[in-house]
Amino acid sequence: MISLTPAAIIGAENCAASGMKAKFPFDSNADPRWELLEAARQRLAAAPSQEKVIEIIRNIARAVVSADGVTFVLREYNHCHYVEEDAIAPLWKGKKFPMASCISGWAMINNKTAVIADVFADDRIPHDVYRKTFVKSMVMAPVGFGTPIAAIGAYWRDKPVITEQEVTAVEAIARMVGEALARVQQAA
Repeated sequence: MISLTPAAIIGAENCAASGMKAKFPFDSNADPRWELLEAARQRLAAAPSQEKVIEIIRNIARAVVSADGVTFVLREYNHCHYVEEDAIAPLWKGKKFPMASCISGWAMINNKTAVIADVFADDRIPHDVYRKTFVKSMVMAPVGFGTPIAAIGAYWRDKPVITEQEVTAVEAIARMVGEALARVQQAA
């Protein structure tokens, strides 16, 4: 069994190579969420396909960030395809939206994480779409190095303050998924 270190989880090698400062998502590796991240990392390292990568992360991401919902979004030309989710209520699984009109598209186009404490106070959010959901706050992180190929979102129904730990955890998951997807694509 490979031992998990904080550097392995957050991709310290990739952070150092890109000049980014590594951040740790949890106070210590005694936090049970480290075990979830380690399990995800090990399973992602053995995932044989994009579908398996998506399944693995759907099954673990919500628990790692203590969210009410998570989603996995693939970039398909000029659209965002919401391919998978795990949430307290249905969101957008199976739907496609123009990249310019949704926050996952914004995260991929700008290659930046969006942290939104109030979805109805942010102009990047299509408010009509969100009014029909439980989502009140969120983090959406791009997946992939260079040009993002996907995004991972975490949603909360009652979270007026999103912590740096939560943002860092979503970003750590996004890095792990980016590495796994790159490996799967290279093997194909």
